[in-house]
Amino acid sequence: MPDPLNSISTLDGRYSKEASILSNYFSESALMRYRVMIEVEYLISLSKEKGVLDLPLINNNVQGLLRKIYQKFDSISARRIKKIESLTNHDVKAVEIFIAEKLKKMNKTKLVPWIHFGLTSEDINNISYTIMWKDGIKNIYLEKLKIILKAIKSLSSKNSKQAMLSLTHGQPATPTTFGKEMAVYFSRINKQYKTLKELQLDGKINGATGSWAAHVVAYPKVDWLRFSEKFVKRFDLRHNTLTTQIEPHDSLAEQYHALCRINSILIDFSNDMWFYISRGILVQKKVSTETGSSTMPHKINPIHFENAEGNCGLANTLLLHIASKLTISRMQRDLSGSTVIRNQGVAMGYCVVALNNLIKGVSRVKVNKQRTSSELNSHWEVLTEAIQTILRKNGHSDAYEKIKNLTRGESLNKNNIREIITSLNITDKDKNVLINLTPENYTGLSSVLGKLR
Repeated sequence: MPDPLNSISTLDGRYSKEASILSNYFSESALMRYRVMIEVEYLISLSKEKGVLDLPLINNNVQGLLRKIYQKFDSISARRIKKIESLTNHDVKAVEIFIAEKLKKMNKTKLVPWIHFGLTSEDINNISYTIMWKDGIKNIYLEKLKIILKAIKSLSSKNSKQAMLSLTHGQPATPTTFGKEMAVYFSRINKQYKTLKELQLDGKINGATGSWAAHVVAYPKVDWLRFSEKFVKRFDLRHNTLTTQIEPHDSLAEQYHALCRINSILIDFSNDMWFYISRGILVQKKVSTETGSSTMPHKINPIHFENAEGNCGLANTLLLHIASKLTISRMQRDLSGSTVIRNQGVAMGYCVVALNNLIKGVSRVKVNKQRTSSELNSHWEVLTEAIQTILRKNGHSDAYEKIKNLTRGESLNKNNIREIITSLNITDKDKNVLINLTPENYTGLSSVLGKLR
């Protein structure tokens, strides 16, 4: 294994421990294993098709032996395929030859002609790349996203009543609660999480130009549409009957875009957490062995949120390009997308590094209640919205302009606000409501919204 210190890629170098979890799904060896699996399962399915008269049914014992070719696929197998590819200069053909060698060792030479029968390399590739993406999403990405969702939900529930100054356009605005702000992010991410889980991926296995031409010539009485649909569905994919040589990857692009939306939300979240730390609303856990600055000993930098922001951005750059490239192919097919789709695992690698950093970052923060209250109570001017609204309620058509002239651009305190309230021509009941209003209790339904169910 190469020394991570000598790696060009950060995923294989600096972040190798975090990204290595994806190796089982997106490495070159993993791709080979997925290809071998598709080829073997196709051969078995072909033998079960009664209309394919010249290929006897492969019995259960032999099926088990065939499946072991991919179930026990290891580095020795991968290196053998790579050696064959050095001669064929064709990766899928190398897989076909590799399986043929295995069959010969099993004394099943008669099965060799049926490997890759009627297929084009894209039949194997489209399903392989799609399944590896599906597995990576299900087993790694969504599991980590669930951890983030749980952490944000906890922050929301614990701080549902913690009043906090809002900033719109960077200026003091109507107060909120920290829990409600976290609830907003939980809701946004959770919607995309559910969407991603529900998106279905497509697959095809219909020959050189999507017409089953070779299949029909060999066995015209076989219902190849039914056969192919059944085969594709066994991998929990939706059968795409109308394609050129390539599956157009529209469904994959849809998932790439879903991740982009999640990453954009996570960038937004990371930015806000960065600002909360900067404002002193959030404090970070001190880790004695860590250093925040090489020259300023006091610092605890928000590095995990900064890292997440950067890696989400890198992931989106790749995902957007892969999505736009794979859905465009000249005429029946060109190969420019082949090198691009190999990088879907790299894109997910950046996503995983970002999620790991968010998990660490969120676990290290807590609300500084004293600082949050102090900041909020330094801005009594945020009550002017409530004052002008009560004036409107009491029939004052110039309510907004009146309060604007008294308060715009001013930093007001409790006494200033109460002087304004006592001077208003409103009912005693409404005046009493305003007198009892403070920046900390002027939060509307925020405390309710922050209590996520």
